[in-house]
Amino acid sequence: MLDKKTIEIIKSTVPVLEVHGEQITTVFYKRMFENHPELLNIFNHANQKQGRQQRALAGTVYAAAKYIDNLEAILPVVEQIAHKHRSLGIKPEHYPIVGKYLLLAIKEVLGDAATDEIINAWTEAYGIIADAFISVEADMYEKAASQKGGWDDFRAFVVTNKVEESEVITSFYLKPVDGKEIADFKPGQYISVKVEIEGEEFSHIRQYSLSDAPGKGYYRISVKKETGMETPDGKVSNYLHRSINEGDVLNISAPAGDFFLDTEKETPIVLLSGGVGLTPMVSMLNTIADMQPGKEVTFIHAAQNGNMHALKEEVAATAKKTNVRTFVFYDLPTEEDRKEASFDAEGYVTKEWLKEHTNIGEADFYFCGPVPFMKAINASLKDLGVTEDRIHYEFFGPMASLEA
Repeated sequence: MLDKKTIEIIKSTVPVLEVHGEQITTVFYKRMFENHPELLNIFNHANQKQGRQQRALAGTVYAAAKYIDNLEAILPVVEQIAHKHRSLGIKPEHYPIVGKYLLLAIKEVLGDAATDEIINAWTEAYGIIADAFISVEADMYEKAASQKGGWDDFRAFVVTNKVEESEVITSFYLKPVDGKEIADFKPGQYISVKVEIEGEEFSHIRQYSLSDAPGKGYYRISVKKETGMETPDGKVSNYLHRSINEGDVLNISAPAGDFFLDTEKETPIVLLSGGVGLTPMVSMLNTIADMQPGKEVTFIHAAQNGNMHALKEEVAATAKKTNVRTFVFYDLPTEEDRKEASFDAEGYVTKEWLKEHTNIGEADFYFCGPVPFMKAINASLKDLGVTEDRIHYEFFGPMASLEA
């Protein structure tokens, strides 16, 4: 436990972290990778280049300082990050390295303002925070390995089927090379895929939502081919689309993630997705069809047009078997889309539309998609009086804020 003086010192740094947090974490990653390039085998290069990881870590450090006397308040954030860490293979031996370069970055950015008293307080506080992460992650590793069909670290899976779902999204069906059982998962969770790309010095790990219901003897991921094949954000998705075919082997983690459908609740469900954000929503929809076919469900998907709209036929077929209403929004429909009347509305999902077409007063809302899409949906739901306990969402990548 931290003493009162140390807590006061840490809390006194909160305003500084609010201003300089991202600069500190940018220096931190730069210095750490300079001295430990092997960690680039774990960290997402795209998120580093885009600054998303730096912003996410800055937010975490800020929250840790703000709630240093009540770390239970940020336990949901700790658990969310711990899921990612477990799926990436972050281990206890990594934490001293992170602590060393985080403290050095604080000193470098703050200069003389980073007094010995402040650095000593943060050294002690980091130890407490690191122990919390290590403890939570140790439990997650144990559960992942000991569950029926579970495993530790990464496991070899063969691609049994590769299906082009749209111009930009392709599904990969995965079964274990060893032929043994696979771990169950909750609809909405993800797996990490680890690839070695020819000519690349470091391995790459990406997380992809599972896009089908659990209990089928395989995992399915539906991957969007990102633009810019030579840039970090498109490197892995393009590699999968271009180079991975049926019969090839991928190394994947056991399923993880704290965003998933609550199958115990009887309330109506609204599933909202934009672009490739439909992958966890389809998993949820298929699970409801298997487990609760009478449940009231509204499935809303927004895409540019029919050429970009993946899994459309699958969703329509599932809806016919269940109590599901489906709505499709295209913001740039093609002439073919118009001719076939293959969508319900042109433009974006608005607050007024949600009020008219969804059960605002009772439903649980799950959504995923590009950040601007999620910000708009989140703001609309809050404006309509939907309480936070009925709002559930997932970021693809590091945490960000949905506040305007």
